[in-house]
Amino acid sequence: QIQGTIFPAPNFNPVMDAQLLGGALQGISCEKDVLIDILTQRCNSQRLTIAEAYRDMYGRDLITDLKENLSHHFKEVIVGLMYPPASYDAHELWHALKGVDTEEKCLIDILASRSNMEIFQMKEAYLMEYNNDLQQDIDSETSGHFRDTLMNLAQGTRMEGYADPSTAVQDAMILWEACQQKTGEHKNMLQMILCNKSYQQLWMVFQEFQNISGQDIIDAINECYDGYFQELLVAIVLCVRDKPSYFAYRLYNAIHDFGFHNKTVIRTLIARSEIDLMNIRQRYKERYGKSLFHDIKHFASGHYESALLAICAGDAEDY
Repeated sequence: QIQGTIFPAPNFNPVMDAQLLGGALQGISCEKDVLIDILTQRCNSQRLTIAEAYRDMYGRDLITDLKENLSHHFKEVIVGLMYPPASYDAHELWHALKGVDTEEKCLIDILASRSNMEIFQMKEAYLMEYNNDLQQDIDSETSGHFRDTLMNLAQGTRMEGYADPSTAVQDAMILWEACQQKTGEHKNMLQMILCNKSYQQLWMVFQEFQNISGQDIIDAINECYDGYFQELLVAIVLCVRDKPSYFAYRLYNAIHDFGFHNKTVIRTLIARSEIDLMNIRQRYKERYGKSLFHDIKHFASGHYESALLAICAGDAEDY
């Protein structure tokens, strides 16, 4: 059972919500608790309806008013909640590609984990909002086999639901050779299989790889390749196996390895809040012993912490 943490609010009244938000934003000091109470407790489509009601009521754009009244990471969370999912992905990719430094890990997180439909909608949003082609930007801002693999993923042409046991052994052999030989041609074959075969097919391929080589595919990739190319290949494998586990791993690293990498935490919580954040929380606790709720509480503070915890939607035993 794949489950998020944010659901449509019952007895939803967008006009009342817009009025409350207006009041919270117009005061001398912005009432941040009101923003958290409303915007983290409505699903994305409800938040978009509130933004329409807000525009009708005040003649102003809600996102613009939020940006003007808020600051730092708290602003990133609240404003991030106001984008439709495809626009949010597009926004994150744009900043990852066009910032001072390319944020490779952001590109990996998004492109390794999204479905064909999500990639298609994200590319549309990217073109609409930035008047740029996502694939052209990836092409110009990244390089080597890392770039080729991202470009392949960004096509959104992965087969869906199809599995053929007879070709699984063949694919596994190609992957094994690619890990032995490491030529440019072999790297291309490797990424073609990982980016285009269906998840069901890849499950079988990974099993056959284990049978042929006596080694897990991730261990083989880690031994043979390095840099962002290696990280991207591993991310694809992890997402094929279990997306919630992948995001639990990314959150744990973002919280512990980088002294709290805020962008990764914010992006993951918002992007997965209506998809599988409940499952991510479960995997996090199983794997790392502490709850996600506990770790966020330990590292974040103030209204920023409150907003993250509200999205995380922890239970009493998670404190």
